[in-house]
Amino acid sequence: MNSADFTSVRNHNERAVIDAVLKNAERYPGVADRPELLADVACVALNRLPPRYIRHEVDFVFYLSERERGESDRHLAEAVDYAFGFVQARTAMRARA
Repeated sequence: MNSADFTSVRNHNERAVIDAVLKNAERYPGVADRPELLADVACVALNRLPPRYIRHEVDFVFYLSERERGESDRHLAEAVDYAFGFVQARTAMRARA
């Protein structure tokens, strides 16, 4: 039986999305001050992105071209913007109900 250690395997987008959500939160009043909504934003954004599994951050940089990294950054920003709008809209709908 193989005893390989997979604990270092993770989705690169998780950390990147969380960082982007925290960085952009102040632009979205009503969401920024509610941690449970920020977590929802992160989930919505992550579900819009393909997973990028890595073991070390350098893996992500090394295996992608400059163009691919730029596209990845753009897709991440678009997913986070979409997610903030989606969560804001759903929160507003719930408040009216």
